[in-house]
Amino acid sequence: MLENIINALPVNEDSRIIVTTRFHSVATTRREGDIRRVTGLDDKQSKTLFEQAFAESKGSKDVTIIWSEASATTAKTEEGDGAAHSPNKQANNSVNEGSKFATVPNEVWRMCGGLPLAIVTMAGHVACNPHKSVKGWSDLCSYLFPESGQDHRKQLTQEEVGRIISYCYNDMPAEIKTCSLYLSIFPKGHRISRKRLTRRWIAEGFVCEKHGLSVEEVAETYFNHLIRRKIIRPVEHSSNGKVKKCIVHDMVLEHIVAKASEENFITVVGGNWLMQPPSSKVRRLSLQGSDSKRAKDTEKMNLSHVRSVTMFGSLNNQLPAHLFKYGIVQVLDLEGCTGFKSHHIVEICRMVLLKYLSLRRTDTKCLPNKIKRLKNLETLDIRETDIVGLPNPICQLERLVNILGGNKTTRKALKLPEELKKRKKMKALRILSGIEISGGSVDLHHLTELRKLAIYKLKTMGGTASFKDLISSIEYLGGYSLHTLVIDDESSEFIKSLDDLSYPPKFLIALELYGKMVKLPNWMKQLNVLNKLTLSVTALRTDNLKDLSKLEALFSLTFSFRAKEQDRQTLAMVAENKLYSNGKVTVPEGGFKSLKLMCLSGFLLPLLSFSREAMPELERLELRYNMLEGLSGVENLAKLKEVHFTSDAKADEDTMTKDIVKEMEMALRINGKKSKIIVHQ
Repeated sequence: MLENIINALPVNEDSRIIVTTRFHSVATTRREGDIRRVTGLDDKQSKTLFEQAFAESKGSKDVTIIWSEASATTAKTEEGDGAAHSPNKQANNSVNEGSKFATVPNEVWRMCGGLPLAIVTMAGHVACNPHKSVKGWSDLCSYLFPESGQDHRKQLTQEEVGRIISYCYNDMPAEIKTCSLYLSIFPKGHRISRKRLTRRWIAEGFVCEKHGLSVEEVAETYFNHLIRRKIIRPVEHSSNGKVKKCIVHDMVLEHIVAKASEENFITVVGGNWLMQPPSSKVRRLSLQGSDSKRAKDTEKMNLSHVRSVTMFGSLNNQLPAHLFKYGIVQVLDLEGCTGFKSHHIVEICRMVLLKYLSLRRTDTKCLPNKIKRLKNLETLDIRETDIVGLPNPICQLERLVNILGGNKTTRKALKLPEELKKRKKMKALRILSGIEISGGSVDLHHLTELRKLAIYKLKTMGGTASFKDLISSIEYLGGYSLHTLVIDDESSEFIKSLDDLSYPPKFLIALELYGKMVKLPNWMKQLNVLNKLTLSVTALRTDNLKDLSKLEALFSLTFSFRAKEQDRQTLAMVAENKLYSNGKVTVPEGGFKSLKLMCLSGFLLPLLSFSREAMPELERLELRYNMLEGLSGVENLAKLKEVHFTSDAKADEDTMTKDIVKEMEMALRINGKKSKIIVHQ
């Protein structure tokens, strides 16, 4: 295989081909060529990386590690005689979870041999074991590397790194280890969605309510613990600051896959792993290859006890025909699969025990009435499909918790069944996302468990039944558990009427309002726990920014416009906004105590000026536009790290952005700021 790859590459005297591998046998396959062993980090770099990873896992940049040079022998002596004359008495005791100090012997990071993976994994382990003494840590080093005279500054072998990973993995609580085994379902290098993962944990029964927390909150806790442990690594964040997607390091995933295979927890077919065929019944099946050989291997398996099926790639010749005969599958995840046919959905409706069904980004076009057979269904994910409406029989699925539909980018929406609008059905719903409301009665008062309501298309006029019902429903649900509200109002009449709410939704954590709006609802200033706010760019005015600056919990603020075409009325409203403060929109000084992210997106963005001491915590500023009138005072943003410009104009014609960037670079340089300016075309 390696020979074929090398022979296929072009030969050029001025070019170099670098191939990396963890296996020495692969590196020495060819005699010619320069083979170099990658060196690890030096002591200073290793120590710095350990401290950074430790602080991340503790959730604070202010945590200080007090390093102890005590060897295992010294630590045992001190621990044994309890000598009060110890030069650092804290070294004999572990610290509490909330302490700003932690005492760790230097050998903990030194034994990692300068390898980043081993260092950050061990740092996560140390951070999650705050009560261990210095003696305990020294004993651990001796346990992992009992070889006499071991010099831990030498680079570790793959087996030795695996020893560290294995120990740190086995140290986790049993329920979190179970959740981590689930990561082996996904292919190597796959970017795993946090919500997809946690919803599947819940459907599998790995998570239950505890200590007054809901199953969703417990699942979030488990996910965050895996991040602290460095088992998973964040690769994408949502605008509210939460991890959106994560990835598993190849070596960590290799260890997890081996564990999953050993315990017959998951059976992987295809992909990057050579997993032995199961000796007993298959419990969870992950199909990561679509060739006919893999299909034949699957056909030979005993699938009578399969509870979970996940597929990647094409359904053609991959979905086992006899899988549907048993009907005990509880989780079926086909997200992103191609080759979906009409008969597949009919067969899926035979899986009467199904709890989690994801058809996201498949070729599905409609749901049949037979969907009513899935009495146990809790999550239905049909986002980014051609499904535009839900059949009436779906209202018979009284255990449904999450209905995820529509397309957030294109604003394609999902029509609700008439039965849901008229009768008090589906009271267990917590998420109703991507829907369309266009007429008739829309009484949602009975959905008292609803936490998220996302309306991607709203077509209703003032005075109509649907208009009045929806206003009343939002007012009512706002006093219960509604935490996220998204409304895209084509007429803009509805969002303007929100100012008339008698009881504002004070418990909202996220609010998105799209349409033509200038005046904000008066109650918006009372949203003390609001974390994420998205408004139409027509609301970008100095007076509105002054009111919003009082929202102390606000993490991200976005002004955008979602219309397909920019009409004259919208452009006129944007142009008029700057007239309220001498031809520019001004961000006031003070306020915005927690704001980290600000995004502006629209055809025309007016001149924006930041006052001194404005947005003291802002770290990232994003601008997307066709025309940008200007930006000033960026140097006043004390903690700004990045400014992103994205112009829809052609690169060779966009002189406006170039001029603004030059002025900004000069202003930042004069004021000693080191913020990054990134231009996207």
